This record gives sequence, C-alpha cells and structure tokens, in this order.
Amino acid sequence: MLEKLIEGGMMMIPLTACSVAMLAVLIERGLAFYRNSKLDIRSMRAKMLSLLEEDRIDDAMNLCASTPCPVSAVLLVGLQTYKKTIAIKASQAVQRQLIEKAMDDYTPQAIHAVELRLNWLATISNVAPLFGMTGTVTGMIRSFGSMAGAGSLDAGVVGAGISEALVATASGLIIALASLIPYNSFMNKVEKMALDIGEASSELVEAVTMRRERQDARQ
Repeated sequence: MLEKLIEGGMMMIPLTACSVAMLAVLIERGLAFYRNSKLDIRSMRAKMLSLLEEDRIDDAMNLCASTPCPVSAVLLVGLQTYKKTIAIKASQAVQRQLIEKAMDDYTPQAIHAVELRLNWLATISNVAPLFGMTGTVTGMIRSFGSMAGAGSLDAGVVGAGISEALVATASGLIIALASLIPYNSFMNKVEKMALDIGEASSELVEAVTMRRERQDARQ
C-alpha cells in the first residue's frame, strides 16, 4: 500500500489528506444518523400531543428536551413560545403566528446541525479528481522529461511517469466516489428530516389551535 502511495507522486499527499478527512466525516456523521434512526420520533410526537391535551405543557417540553433530535428541538421551541403566549394572553391568531414563526426561524438551525461537516464530503468529491488530474499531468511531464534526458524511448524510464499518472488518477476517482455516494445518501436523510420537522410543526400548530378553540368555546 505504501509503495503505491509513493508511486503516485506528490499529489498523493493531498489525496491522502482527503481520504483521512473523508473517513473521519463518514464515521462521525454515520454514527449520528444511526443514533437518530433508533429514536421513535412518531411515538414521541404522539406522547407530546397527549401531554399537551392534558395541559401538561412543562412535561411536554421536558419530553422534547430529553429527545436528542432536530424534530424534538423544533417542537421544544414551539412549546416554549406557546407557553409565553399563554402568559401574555395573546389572541388565537397572534398565538398561532408566533408559534409558527418561532419554529420556522429555528428550523434552519436544526437542519444545519444535521448537515454539519457534510459539506466536507461534497468538497472532497469535487477536489479529489482535480488532485488526481494534476497527478496525471505531473506524471506525464516526468515521463516526457525522462525521455528527453535519455535521448531515446526507454520503456522503463517512461513507465515510472505513466505509473505515477495512473495511480494518482485512480486514487482521485476512488476517493471522489467514496465521498459522493455517502454524501447523497446523507442528504436524502437530511431532506426526510426536514419533511418530518415540517409535518411535526404543522401538527403542533393545529393541536394548539384546536385546543384554544375548545377553551374559547367553553368560556
């Protein structure tokens, strides 16, 4: 393995750095998405709505705070805003508007936490082939330089430069593929999470609105 790295020339140094960074991000983000997949978000949402229906707002907030995921973080912001609107005795329209705005404003932060360091994978998938192509060029320059120095077509002299070119090119493409495929997979998970956040936010707003309407009807 070390011999192949040496054969790839100087461009193998940044390519190796890219591969190390890629592996670090894949492990860290992979574990984060795995832990999130083990959480029963739908069950948490149902329990939160049940607590809200029982007027146990603090318990609903504690449930969201103890569930480490973006969906629960956005719902927690919505519940905190709901509690504040109760304290200031806001009208139903103002209450709904404030809760929606609070969750909408916080959603990008929650999504950003999920996307953390994924841009590294996108960057690596773009720059790794460029490093590989640069290695190709330097390898061919080395080959032609060796030919000029030898004054004849020597397969052994030319082969070293061509080997450097091919190793660097292959390494760049492999690293790019190894970054791009997981990146697309992770981004699909992020998009699904964004949809879950939108669905849960709408669910909370509707639950709060219906609860307020029942309260106003009883008065």
